[in-house]
This record gives sequence, structure tokens and C-alpha cells, in this order.
Amino acid sequence: MSKAWIRQKKPEFVRDVVRDFCLAAQALEEQFRAFDEYGRLTFEVLRDLLGEENSKGLLWRLKDTAHHLFRNEPEARKVGQFLDWGLGYIFHETIKLKEDAYQQREYGPWFREMQTGDLPQEEHVIGQDLYQVVLQTRQSMEREIKRIRFIMYHCRRLFPIYLAAHRDNMLLARLLFEQNGLVRQVFGAGSEALFATVYADEPERMYILASQSLRLGGWMEDAAQAVEEAVKIGAESDFVLHEKEIVDNWKKRLSV
Repeated sequence: MSKAWIRQKKPEFVRDVVRDFCLAAQALEEQFRAFDEYGRLTFEVLRDLLGEENSKGLLWRLKDTAHHLFRNEPEARKVGQFLDWGLGYIFHETIKLKEDAYQQREYGPWFREMQTGDLPQEEHVIGQDLYQVVLQTRQSMEREIKRIRFIMYHCRRLFPIYLAAHRDNMLLARLLFEQNGLVRQVFGAGSEALFATVYADEPERMYILASQSLRLGGWMEDAAQAVEEAVKIGAESDFVLHEKEIVDNWKKRLSV
């Protein structure tokens, strides 16, 4: 990929990184909560999140997109470099987590069954020693989950700082509007800080930019919904009034 092409596609890469981070964080946290409660993970979920070289999963695509985005900016920003490293770290730590989940699923039952079997004394002792390694995978998984959660937490702190420079990105605004529930679930208590940092004293900007993107894509009813949200918080804004006029004219033509 040429740097010129990557820079041209930057608005899409920004949107994709935020979207895929939220989806990955949601999927991983579901697994982590299951581990907290039951002490096990679903190997297939982790496998699918990672994928393979010829069939990349969500986490792999997120890592690659982050590399394209953050490593090809005209002026390297530390916040982007932190995010690039953090998202890559999550990918590689999840690989280790997947391998531990595989050991726990495939060999845990096998070793437990063997302990009750009729083995020669020496083999029984060796089997018990080896089983201790399998048992230690739980401790490894606890450490890996703790590290991933730690990096996720700091990524959630870094994203608002990075995205403040992208407040005019229509694709980002549309994502934040259309996937508002997902974004708020992932960012939790930091959601308001995210929106406030990106759109500062113009919270209506997100909705108007989302409306423009939706309108350009032909999704006029969704654009009208975005404008309605903008009107609730910035009815006197020229930016809002202009977009509202465009959408209202569409409604009038539709009713004729």
C-alpha cells in the first residue's frame, strides 16, 4: 500500500479502528466475565477473533489497520504510537490466551482422567508432574486477561485524545451516532469524556456530520433522525439549521 493511498483513506481507517476496537473489546470482555465466573474461556471465540494469515479475524484486522493508520501519519503523534503499540499488544496477548485456553480444553480433561487410571508408579508420578503445568495455565490466563484489560483501559483513555483532531470526520461521526450503544458500553464511564473531548463545545456537530454522511449515502430517514438529535442540543446553530433545511426539503418533496 502506498502512503498516499493510506492518507487518502485516513477517514475510513480512523472509523474502522474505533469500530473494530469497540467490537473486539465487547467480545473479549464477554469472555473475561465468563472466566471470572466459571474459570474458563471459549477457545473457538478466541480463535475466530484472531483468525489466520489467509483469513484474518477481527483482532488481526484491527492490528493491521492500526499499523496503516498510526505509522503513516505526516506528523507522528505519541498518542497514535501508544495506540498502535497497545492494539498490537492486545492481539499478541490474545494469541497466548488462545493457546492456554486450548491447553485447558484439550489436555485438562485428559490429564484428570489419567490420574484415576491404572498406570505404573513411575508413569503416574510423571503424569502428576506434567499435570501441574496444565493446571498453571489458569494462572497464565489470569495474568493475560489482567494485562489485556489494563491495555484496553488505557486505549479508552487514549482514543479521545487522538480523535479530537478528527472532529470533522463524517465517517467517525456516523459511527458514533449509529453505534452509540456499543460505544457507550465499551467506554462506559468514559463515554461522556469521549464525546466532550472530540466535539468540545459543539456536541451537535457529531449529529450533523453523521446526517451529512447518511444523506450522501442515500439514507435520508436515518439522516433525519440525526438532525432531530442535533436540534435538541443546538437548535440555533447555523450548522444545524442548514442541514435541517436540506433534510426538511427532502421531506417536503417526499410528501408531494
